[in-house]
Amino acid sequence: MAKYNILVVPSDRTGVGYFRSTKPHIYLEKMYPELFRVDIDYEAQLTKEHLQSYDLVHYHRTLGDYKDMEETLNTIEASGVPTIGDLDDYWDPGPNHPMHAMIVNTKLDEQIKNNVRLSRNIITTTPIFAKEMESITKGNVYVLPNSVDPEEKQFTSKPEKSERIRIGWLGGSSHLKDLELVSNISWKLSNDDLLSKTQMVLCGFDIRGTMTYIDERGKQQSRPIKPEETVWRKYEEFFTNGYKNISPAYLKFLKKWSNEDDSKFRDEPYRRVWTKPISTYATNYNLFDISLAPIVESKFNEMKSQLKVIEAGFHKKCLIAQDFGPYTIDLISARERGGKLNPKGNALLVESNRNHKKWYQHIKYLIENPNLITDLGEKLYEHVNANYHLKVTTEKRKQIYEDIIKKGV
Repeated sequence: MAKYNILVVPSDRTGVGYFRSTKPHIYLEKMYPELFRVDIDYEAQLTKEHLQSYDLVHYHRTLGDYKDMEETLNTIEASGVPTIGDLDDYWDPGPNHPMHAMIVNTKLDEQIKNNVRLSRNIITTTPIFAKEMESITKGNVYVLPNSVDPEEKQFTSKPEKSERIRIGWLGGSSHLKDLELVSNISWKLSNDDLLSKTQMVLCGFDIRGTMTYIDERGKQQSRPIKPEETVWRKYEEFFTNGYKNISPAYLKFLKKWSNEDDSKFRDEPYRRVWTKPISTYATNYNLFDISLAPIVESKFNEMKSQLKVIEAGFHKKCLIAQDFGPYTIDLISARERGGKLNPKGNALLVESNRNHKKWYQHIKYLIENPNLITDLGEKLYEHVNANYHLKVTTEKRKQIYEDIIKKGV
């Protein structure tokens, strides 16, 4: 049997392109070497001569300039090669996202949405997002969720030992509104005299970046952002009760804004963990016991993937998540109304109308019942290993690709 030749055009080399394009296709070729040969080309030449050696072109979000996308797809189709796109984020992040103004001003949201409309075949992460895409495209929409290769070192669970119960969050700089939902936890831990038993862990800390401002002449300028101006300082205030929950010595250390050895402060009620590269960021899950996944209710968040469920599960972490959008796909709350335990539960969920108190109620319950932390971590692992192992997703990808190639353009 002849091999199918797949051309993969990722959107970047180290970010989402790695997880949605590069890694899955390396694994596809590894699992089915007799069936697929994969070329990964970040600057592919989409000429008829170049395309004639391929059976399928995979791209993330777009192929070249958005304005040329319709012509590009027509050119590829005229060469007899089918295409399949991949989109993992909703096109409009909403006004609370730091990139919103730029996206609206450049009409990037409209361009991405138009690419969905033009798509012949397109993959996304959840049935929720797939349904949204189906409403605007005549193309075929498939669901291939974010998945994990457990053999990748960063997803190997090697938890750091601690006498404290550690409550952690791992993410980026666009989650201010999400983290506001849990901003009272550190104050409540202090108020209930639980600081000696717990530690809040903030992962991804990053002070790089620039600030845009208007100078005295009315011209737009930019400068390096000061550490105290970053959103990460605000996050840190949430996690430390305005820095009141930590020692003066640790506060002085933190205010240096320097990624130095902090080992002598490891037993504080708070821990700052600096950002890591995409190849190692998930090792941060080894630093805490309870993972938080708060999200405000918005269209953008509703269309997100359940990546935090998957990552926490492969690290066997107890997860407390918003009862909304992507977290309703896999999670069953172990605590029902009235405090009754559901034996089928694999996480703890928070309804948005109870954000003000239920996040902390769940945390306090886990502190009082620490065995449940382990039990829920194991149950979540069993679920994600059965459904989000990269092997499982790759089997589905194989079938999708075979069907598209056989059907042709």
